[in-house]
Amino acid sequence: MTFAELHRIYYQPFFTLIKQARAVHDEHWTDGTVQLCTLLSIKTGGCSEDCGYCAQSARYTTGVQAEKLMEREQVMERALAARSSGATRFCMGAAWKGVRKGTQKFDQVLDIVRDVSKLGMEVCVTLGELGAEEASDLKKAGVTAYNHNVDTSPEHYPNIVSTHTFEDRLRTIRHAQDAGMSVCCGGILGLGETIDDRLKMLEVISNFNPQPESVPINALMPIQGTPMGDNEVVDSFAFIRMIAVARIALPKSKVRLSAGRTNLSREAQALAYFAGANSIFYGDKLLTAANPRANEDMRLLRDLGLLPLEPNPGMEAPGATNGVPLSPCCEREHACEKEMTGACC
Repeated sequence: MTFAELHRIYYQPFFTLIKQARAVHDEHWTDGTVQLCTLLSIKTGGCSEDCGYCAQSARYTTGVQAEKLMEREQVMERALAARSSGATRFCMGAAWKGVRKGTQKFDQVLDIVRDVSKLGMEVCVTLGELGAEEASDLKKAGVTAYNHNVDTSPEHYPNIVSTHTFEDRLRTIRHAQDAGMSVCCGGILGLGETIDDRLKMLEVISNFNPQPESVPINALMPIQGTPMGDNEVVDSFAFIRMIAVARIALPKSKVRLSAGRTNLSREAQALAYFAGANSIFYGDKLLTAANPRANEDMRLLRDLGLLPLEPNPGMEAPGATNGVPLSPCCEREHACEKEMTGACC
């Protein structure tokens, strides 16, 4: 979708927008299910990046201590617990700039993925930047989906982080898609951006070919000690508007309620489901932040007549439309400098 189209959709009267989003949802998602994803930080803190919202950056004093990569046995224990509690996707995150083939830490992650993939759940990882070889190895090890958010608009991105670029994010997404993994890609609201920035972020994501398999919409949970520690909490109506616009712009993608759900009432979460959300991060903790308790989530789903989605570990990645895969950064005014890097298109 174009920015102009997204702008028009967003600024409709609230109930008109919700009605349109619900119609799109009902056209593409008819079984009344919600995907339950559990997120585990397998390597916490000590990250060299300077993302202004992140408690795990080594540049800020947030109370998060740097830890080593978890042992495989520890991860398996948590994965088994997630499966027992009803999660159908197990997501593992590591606070690194990226991974490189042939290093000990990457080999350890591949071993962990191989074991987790045998549990019958979908396997998602977020490890920072990926090259083509690393993406291929992760796919072969059993990764179902790779999470790599674009966070915000290309214009606002330099205000959020200086240690990598928006184009770096797009390049990693391209490598993940080329390797045959599904892509989980969304953004964060509350980073000091404008509404236009939020819509430009969705413009980028909606023009991926193929579109992401899932789209997490996060609301910033301000962390004291980070540059954004005093940012205002995102308004519930603004958050739900973005859920609705994401559903319209990405009709076949799962739209995930992610960080910030602790600031939403049961009623606001119910409205978000009605507007098109059909996936949540499930469990008492995200990477380092609190999350609604699992029993609270299950009670809300029961009250709404919704059911947990069954796992699909053999899920194939979405195919490009017309069979022609394009880079996420192609055919946009904010395209990466493909002639210089050779990385796109």
